[in-house]
Amino acid sequence: MLLYGQGVDKILLKKLNLLKVKSPKLNDWKRVVDAKLNPNKKVSIAVVGKYVDLKDSYKSLNEALDHAGILNLAKVEINMIDAAKITKSNVSKILKSSQAILVPGGFGSRGIEGMIHACQYARENKLPYFGICLGMQIAIIEFSRNVLGLKGANSTEFNEKTKYPVIGLVTEWKDASGKIEHRSKNSNLGGTMRLGGQKCLIKKSSLSHKLYKKITITERHRHRYEVNPEFKENLLHAGMDIVGTSLDGNLAEMIEIKKHPWFLGCQFHPEFTSNPSDGHPIFNDFIAKAIKIKR
Repeated sequence: MLLYGQGVDKILLKKLNLLKVKSPKLNDWKRVVDAKLNPNKKVSIAVVGKYVDLKDSYKSLNEALDHAGILNLAKVEINMIDAAKITKSNVSKILKSSQAILVPGGFGSRGIEGMIHACQYARENKLPYFGICLGMQIAIIEFSRNVLGLKGANSTEFNEKTKYPVIGLVTEWKDASGKIEHRSKNSNLGGTMRLGGQKCLIKKSSLSHKLYKKITITERHRHRYEVNPEFKENLLHAGMDIVGTSLDGNLAEMIEIKKHPWFLGCQFHPEFTSNPSDGHPIFNDFIAKAIKIKR
C-alpha cells in the first residue's frame, strides 16, 4: 500500500515499457491493512513450545495466528511459554490468563512433560486446544495417560521402553508382511520421515469438515512418528475421535475430542498454508473460539 501510494508501480511500468496495464485492485489489501491496524478486540494465546528463545523458530506459526486475528478483527497477543518450565504444580498459574493453548511441532524429549501438563489443563478446563504435529502427539499421550489410564503411555521417540507406545515409528509396529506388531527391533529412522504435501480424508460429521468444507485436503507434513493404530479403538471408545486419515486409512492425521468445546490436533502444519487475506480455516476458528473465553 505504501509503495502504491508513492507511485512505485507507475515508475516500474514505465521503465519496463508496459503502458497498457489495468489499474490495480487493492480493496482486499486495504481491508487487511485496516483490520491489522484497527482491531476492536484482543485475545491471549499461550504457545507452549521448546524453541521459544529463538526468535524466528515459530515465525510461520506466529504469522498464521496474526492472519487469523485479522480475519476476526482482533489483536492476537502471543505468550511464548517454555514447556520445560511447566510442571504439574505451576501449570495453572502459568496458563491462568490464557484464553487458548497451542502446542506446536518439535523434535526431542525436552519439555515434553510440560506440554502434556498444558494439554491436560486445556482439556480439563475446556479451553481451546490446538496441537500441531508434536502437539497432536502430545494430545494422544495425555489422553492415553489420564483418560484411558495407561500409566506411562508415551512416544517411542521419548521412551523406547514404554509399556504403552501410543506414538511410534510405522516400522515399530509393522513387520515385513504389514501385520501389526507391538514392537520391531529394526527401525529405519531415515526412511520414515513424511515430507511435503500429503492428502487427508476428513470425516463428514467433524469440526474439521465444517472448517475445510471438503472431504479431501492437502497439507504439508514434516514428521517421522505416527499414532499407533493398536490403540485406535481405545481412543475412540473414550471419546477421542480420529477425524482425518491418510488416503489408505492407516495413518491418523487429525483428532478431535467430542465432548470438548474446541479440541483439535493435526499431524500436518497448517501454518504453512495461511495467508493475510484468507488466513487458514483452523486458525481462524481457533481464534474465534478463543475470543469467547472469559479469563
